[in-house]
Amino acid sequence: MRANFRMQRLFIDAPLGPGARHDVSSEQFNYLANVLRMEEGAEILVFNGHEGEWTARLTYPSRKKIALETVEQTRPQPPASDLHYLFAPLKTGRLDYLVQKAVEMGAGLLQPVMTQHVQGRITSLERLQANAVEAAEQCGILSIPDVLPPTKLTDLLDRWPADRRLIFCDEGDEGQNPLPILSAIKERKLALLVGPEGGFSEEERTTLRSLPFVTAIPLGPRILRADTAAVAALAVIQSAIGDWH
Repeated sequence: MRANFRMQRLFIDAPLGPGARHDVSSEQFNYLANVLRMEEGAEILVFNGHEGEWTARLTYPSRKKIALETVEQTRPQPPASDLHYLFAPLKTGRLDYLVQKAVEMGAGLLQPVMTQHVQGRITSLERLQANAVEAAEQCGILSIPDVLPPTKLTDLLDRWPADRRLIFCDEGDEGQNPLPILSAIKERKLALLVGPEGGFSEEERTTLRSLPFVTAIPLGPRILRADTAAVAALAVIQSAIGDWH
């Protein structure tokens, strides 16, 4: 069932069910009451990431408080995406964009990875999670990806599960077309690794290419910024062997 984009959507961290009530946060109150100017009795769509989507009716118990009462389910909870997205942190503004687009493209887990040439850093996991929630609210997505703490690339590779294929965007690859490479992948559990603006070091490229669970792909003849490469890679993976296929 497709999302209804004519109604406002809101993520709430509370159980959902017929007649369930939830007091919104101060930020959500400001958004609903002062930005959208929604009146008592108005209806919105709500979701919590694991119990589907519901219509909810607004009530004003007081001038500074909004309560939501769920009415009926509009969409059941679909299976969560199993595509893991691993990325070297970028500077804050572009990192926000990267996280939002990864969620829109179907990432089910977000893992910051510290590489040798990384230029950004993660100052707040809460900010990353908030960007993931915002993307889900705007795009009709019902599952919120897990956001994991940053980890070093070497540590990540040391504990990598053998049954998950790791695809990494290799800017040093001499090829241009990733489709023949992707079409040869048989595993259904997938992860994508996109490096920093400075690219992977030669040591990192050599290590990645030596591992049996890693597949290197090119991304065409042009040099892409890291956030652009993330969207391009996610699109081609979803199209070739992911949930667009």
